[in-house]
Parts: sequence; C-alpha cells; structure tokens
Amino acid sequence: MPAATTSVLNQLKKHRSPEKAAFFPRFFKTGKGQYGEGDKFWGITVPQNRLVAKKYFAACSIEDLSELLQNPVHEVRLCALLMMGYRSGNKKLPDIKKALYNLYISHTAYINNWDLVDTSAPLIVGGWLEDKKRDILYRWAKKGSLWEQRIAIVATFYFIRKGQYEDTVAICKLLLEHKHDLIHKATGWMLREAGKRNLDTLIYFLAEHHEEMPRTMLRYAIEKLDADARKRILLSQYF
Repeated sequence: MPAATTSVLNQLKKHRSPEKAAFFPRFFKTGKGQYGEGDKFWGITVPQNRLVAKKYFAACSIEDLSELLQNPVHEVRLCALLMMGYRSGNKKLPDIKKALYNLYISHTAYINNWDLVDTSAPLIVGGWLEDKKRDILYRWAKKGSLWEQRIAIVATFYFIRKGQYEDTVAICKLLLEHKHDLIHKATGWMLREAGKRNLDTLIYFLAEHHEEMPRTMLRYAIEKLDADARKRILLSQYF
C-alpha cells in the first residue's frame, strides 16, 4: 500500500467513534433494501474528515485516490472525494483536473450515497465540464444508476453558480418521472438554487411542470419563495 494511502487511513482511524459508527448506518439508510445497503462506517464527522483531507490532498497521487475511493468504509471514500475536490481547485499544484475527472467517472460505483455525490459532483464533474460538452450528464440522467442520476443533476450546481441554468432545467425535465425521493430532493434543490439567482428560470419551469412535479421536488424548489406564493403554487392557484 502506498505511503500516502497508509497515512490517510491511519489519520482517519484516530477519529473513529463507536457511538457515531452505530448511528451513521441508520442515518445513511444501510439496511437491507435501502439505498445505502451494506455500507460500513468508522463514525468520523465531516469536519474531522476535512482536516485529514486538507493535510494530505497534495501528497496523494491518482493511484492513492483510486485505492481510497474503493475502500469499503464510507468515510474513507468521502475523504478521497474531498481530496480530489481540494486538488482540483488548487492552482498552486500541477493541473490534473482531467485525470481527477476520469477517475471520478470510472468509479461512480463507489460514489454511492447522497453525501458523497453532493460533496464532489459540482467541483469535480461540473468544474471539468464548464467549457466542454455535457453529454455524459444527459446519458446518466436517462440511463444511469441512481447515484449517476444524482451526480448528473447536482453537477449542474457548478453551472448555476456561473449563471448558466439551461442544463439544470433540461436534466430536471428528464428526471420528472423518477420514482426515488433522493432524485426529487436533488432536482428541487437545484431548481431552488437556480431560482435564487434567476427567479424567472424557476417560475417558467413551475408554470410548465408544477402539476406533474413530485411533491417533494416541488416543495424543495419553492422553499425560498414567499409564504403566499408557496401556498398558491401548492394549491395550483398561482398559474
């Protein structure tokens, strides 16, 4: 095992908590038939994980990150993704954004819970695709796994921050009939973020699709609107 990988694992182990390790499986739905079925936890908090990631991200190679990303322990995979994000955004280090993106898209089977996706997809996937074709997001939205579909929509958060809303809207339309609430929440969240920056984008989407939107998606999307507007939209009296 490479030295950097061993160092990261040893540092993470110092933060293990039996109490949190017992709680996290329930929080991340790891029971039989649930979306996180079978995942393992050491009980490490996100702030603790970030400390380790910030300490070692410059020292870890693509090979180190690949090994950590395939680890059966949830927090180890999270640490790998945090380090990939820090490395991708650090202008003082050699630019390996393409290699990080390629590593990411070839390891989506291990990016298999909502926190792993949400922590990493905007910067690593969205950031790389900023000035490139975004076909992969549409392929994932149409035919990917649950987690690839969530990556597809959450990656557009990067574009939203740049004032680009077209992909968010288009992918939300593709996912309108999705059955899982994790997708309903993600699409509603991205529409809300787009609406915070450009209200017309949200209103136009709602005008066209509010009656067919899953209720959770709709509630997430309108969360930041004023109380009267929310009430009227939910009662189908706004448009």
